[in-house]
Amino acid sequence: MRVLMLSKACIVGIYQRKLEEIARLGVDLLALVPPSWKDERGETPLERAYTSGYRLEAIPIRLNGNFHLHHYPTLADWIDRFRPHIVHIDEEPYNLATWQALWSAHRAGARTLFFSWQNLCRVYPPPFRWGEGWVLRHADYALMGTESAAQVWRAKGYAGPLAVVPQFGVDPDLFQPAPQQEDRPFTIGYVGRLVEEKGVHLLLEAAARLDHDWRLRIIGSGPERAALGALAERLGIARRVAWIDWAPSTDMPAHYHRLDALAIPSLTRPNWKEQFGRVIIEAHACKIPVLGSDSGAIPRHPRRRRADRPRRRCPGAGWGARPPLQRCRPALRSGRAGTRPRPPAFHPCPDRRRHRRGV
Repeated sequence: MRVLMLSKACIVGIYQRKLEEIARLGVDLLALVPPSWKDERGETPLERAYTSGYRLEAIPIRLNGNFHLHHYPTLADWIDRFRPHIVHIDEEPYNLATWQALWSAHRAGARTLFFSWQNLCRVYPPPFRWGEGWVLRHADYALMGTESAAQVWRAKGYAGPLAVVPQFGVDPDLFQPAPQQEDRPFTIGYVGRLVEEKGVHLLLEAAARLDHDWRLRIIGSGPERAALGALAERLGIARRVAWIDWAPSTDMPAHYHRLDALAIPSLTRPNWKEQFGRVIIEAHACKIPVLGSDSGAIPRHPRRRRADRPRRRCPGAGWGARPPLQRCRPALRSGRAGTRPRPPAFHPCPDRRRHRRGV
């Protein structure tokens, strides 16, 4: 079976392990990716970390960084030459790249599937709404990152077969517990984009209320970096905060090994809520406890087993910030770190007018 996958996400090295595993099943796999992807963190280049058993090709991209309008001028040629049985479109159904890939795949007689993390029922203006509807009517299969994403697309009219499968797993051979504990102050970490909705400003404000000796490691980049640095100065904690620019994906286990807890302070907004939180499962694989907000998919992650609770003790002051994070010491000592009460049932599209947003 020949499968062509189009995926800008697969420029990340650790995500390529999934492609190796697909190829091990006997699939003739061709993965097409852009040479880089631009977003609010800057430009992320293609990493080639796991490339055995399949072809990974970088192809030209137009409008790099435009989530809705980016596309690939040579994609149809690649499909015509490879003649895939299946075209796996690792993109949301309301994006131009998805329409382009679906159209080219149908011309070549290939079956198609798309992937989605979208967990808010947003109504897009034309032509995005029209293209989205066309994809929902003509795609042969769909993969959803979460149950809430599946409910969104059922509510929007997708009637075909689907499966709920997180986009990429975590390699337990790479993400493992640290071989030994470092002698250091209790260290809290954050890994992700530095944007307002990620709530890093609340993490800084909460950390400023901790007593005893502690450190904070913030790994990531984004437009809020300067403002967050200034906030740390005003709070008098700048010397306790380490800022690490976005690291190569294969270096992340070493960064987790320098943490005693990971914080996910994401904030729900009208046009966004946490879609999955991959860093949660990476941290759990390294046996790092996670304290998270109640945004989106965060509360739905499985809780850690009691036997996996850490031995290092936390400074013990209340977090005292919105969104409510559990008090640090009791959560870590009881093994409840990273858990939240079960969220209310998800109701897709309660009022479409409330979710109407421009592109």
